[in-house]
Amino acid sequence: MPIKLLALDIDGTLLTTHGELTPGNRVALERAASLGVRVMLLTGRRFGSARLLLQQLGLNLPLVSHNGALTKDVETLETLDFHPLDDGIARNIVCVGREAGVDMICCDDPHGLGTMVIEGVSSANRALNGYLQRYREAVVEVDDLLGYIDHPPVQMLFSGTCALMDEFAALLEREMDGRVRLFKTRYRSIDLTILDVLSLTASKGESLAAMARLHGIARDEIMAIGDNHNDLPMLDYAGTGVVMANADDELKAMNFAVTASNENDGVALAIEKFIFGRQTDNNM
Repeated sequence: MPIKLLALDIDGTLLTTHGELTPGNRVALERAASLGVRVMLLTGRRFGSARLLLQQLGLNLPLVSHNGALTKDVETLETLDFHPLDDGIARNIVCVGREAGVDMICCDDPHGLGTMVIEGVSSANRALNGYLQRYREAVVEVDDLLGYIDHPPVQMLFSGTCALMDEFAALLEREMDGRVRLFKTRYRSIDLTILDVLSLTASKGESLAAMARLHGIARDEIMAIGDNHNDLPMLDYAGTGVVMANADDELKAMNFAVTASNENDGVALAIEKFIFGRQTDNNM
């Protein structure tokens, strides 16, 4: 059955480590679109960050951000789909985070470009401080997150070393008792994990399924490509799931096809094989 919908993760998948869209990937995407294949981007990034990136790359594609919690039109900022986190649950999460002493962000402003609301970040968390400095125009610092959260935000976000976030995720799972979804994005090379806490109805897989239903596309007509654990819901939903060579060994050991890395046109090679029907040299 031909592929009619192509779902792509951004960082570590479509883009190189330096955030570049290679000529090979761009040509493959343009050709797939010219053949009538719908292309959508699904990312763990905040909407504002991902939108800026798409504009810089000259891409105007449907954008699913915050791991599926928020889908917006890149040009008009129209909110197309929103799965907010219950405000009472969000306040509970803040209490658990404070008790554990971890750095946290409340992602808010679903109808604008998005804000990151904080009540302070540890100076030792260099990666998070660097990120907040980079997007400082979106940062709002408050004295008390509990007082701020009087409405359902987009999500809660935590950041730290891989071991710390694994430990905190286990604690949060116990405390939340099935009331939220947790997604980890791991960068083992720099010992960093981003832990996203979202509504039970939010995931890349749910957003992909919604797009497929909207356009009458069957699961067997979908290909999804990703590189990290937060991509698993969409990889599982798609009839053809493909992981990058730069993905964790844990993902590559699962029942997905494996393409080349994000530095070596892995997306283009997967498109060549599964959409254009050409043999490639990457042993997929």
